[in-house]
Amino acid sequence: MLTVDQLGALRATLGAWRMAGQRVAFVPTMGNLHEGHHSLIRIARERADRVVASVFVNPTQFGPNEDYGRYPRTPEADADGLRAAGCDLLWRPSVETMYPYGVEHTVQVRVPQVTDTLEGAHRPGHFDGVATVVARLFNQVRPDVAVFGRKDYQQLAVIRYLVRDLAFPIEIVGADTRREADGLALSSRNQYLSETERPRAVEIHRCLQWMRQAAQAGEPRAAIEAEAAERLRAAGFEVDYAALRRPDLGLPEDEPGEPARVALIAARLGRTRLIDNLEFDA
Repeated sequence: MLTVDQLGALRATLGAWRMAGQRVAFVPTMGNLHEGHHSLIRIARERADRVVASVFVNPTQFGPNEDYGRYPRTPEADADGLRAAGCDLLWRPSVETMYPYGVEHTVQVRVPQVTDTLEGAHRPGHFDGVATVVARLFNQVRPDVAVFGRKDYQQLAVIRYLVRDLAFPIEIVGADTRREADGLALSSRNQYLSETERPRAVEIHRCLQWMRQAAQAGEPRAAIEAEAAERLRAAGFEVDYAALRRPDLGLPEDEPGEPARVALIAARLGRTRLIDNLEFDA
């Protein structure tokens, strides 16, 4: 696996691959990688001749109360895991490479509508940072296909909107969420759970399963959301949202005949904020 931190070297390598007629897949990450990320590399490998992964802790998607400096950075372990999963090239740019005019003076990308609710409402500016850095990464790598996990359901919706609206010639693949044996979604944040918090964290997945069952049984959306939030609070969570939405993240009652098809939760257990979702048939 090649490791590259200069844009010229990245473009030279990618140019040689394209001249050889090779299809390129891309997996963008912020590092501190786990099996969920490695599974994205394997999916990318199935869809292309070459696989590129990026590791970049993006300062523009951190809010004022979110500590960019404390985000875990594990470069050696990340490289080892990517290599073992079948990655061909690790793109590891600096902040200066990504934002040559500085973070404060960068051109920003904002995706409307889909960013105004759920995570967007609780983390103002977060998705502006995500859209900005992903647009830059797409311009740098110019992949044929890019793979994102479905655990960040709203992020995936933002990326799909971005790609369609800006006419990026990129196929976006959403990969199923990888889980522990008890149902807890794999996440870099799980490492912050204490020994007593870890068993309780699975209540998020149980609650999503209950929300799916209740929605399929025809119970009112608002009642399901209220009960889900109460169940989480009873388990010790501070709840940001427990929501039922259409696949486009709209409210089902706003579009008659378009029922809820995804349950989404964001909640804090101790100091750890966890998100998860569950898609289902109506």
